[in-house]
Amino acid sequence: MKPLSRKTAIVTGASSGIGRATALELARKGASVVATARRFDRVEALARQIAEEGGRALPLRCDVREARDVENVVETSCKHFGGIDILVANAGIMPISLMRHLHVAEWMATVDVNFKGVLASLAAVLPKFLEQKSGHIVTLSSVAGRKVYPGSAVYCATKYAVRALAEGLRMELSPSDNIRVTIIEPGAVITELLETITDQAALQEIQKNFQEGRALQAEDIAAAIVYAVTQPPHVNVNEILIRPTFQEL
Repeated sequence: MKPLSRKTAIVTGASSGIGRATALELARKGASVVATARRFDRVEALARQIAEEGGRALPLRCDVREARDVENVVETSCKHFGGIDILVANAGIMPISLMRHLHVAEWMATVDVNFKGVLASLAAVLPKFLEQKSGHIVTLSSVAGRKVYPGSAVYCATKYAVRALAEGLRMELSPSDNIRVTIIEPGAVITELLETITDQAALQEIQKNFQEGRALQAEDIAAAIVYAVTQPPHVNVNEILIRPTFQEL
């Protein structure tokens, strides 16, 4: 039997990058996967690939900025697969910019997706986990949740917030409710996030940490997530900080 057989996992932001790689790997380990994103055509194609590989997947459109979207994901997941066991709150954006350039709309969008989107996901799934006295919450922070980089002040602020949230959740939920919490903190990973950066000065600075052939791949982070969620029930992997070997900071 595969390690995640009879488990159901929701993955937000599954249309590309870490979310897509994680959904694929969870399915390969036996989980039924609910793949969500704003770009429905992407998760629909992902679900087809999972089915072709012999797995089970349900694609759903979801904008984590909309609480009702996330609630619908949870309700539909329960109806389709009978429950939820794992939440991977991965959806995020990274339109970094120098503060002096006043990309205010991008600041607000970053907070809405990277932090408020995690809160909305937790609010939707927590009642189910509390009721069944089990569940595993995986949140995606970053090395940027440990160190502030020039041009990344708002992005770093959201990732610091996610890290604090995950630790607070662990202290509240893990001892008494048997709900495990893991925070994943990737370093430089090749994903589509770089394509969202409109500030050229910030882009040039961050590209120093994304050297071709040396940065992490999305599959490296997916492997770390799968490691955490496949541990025995008495093991709570609280935090995984994962950098490429070349990355110093």
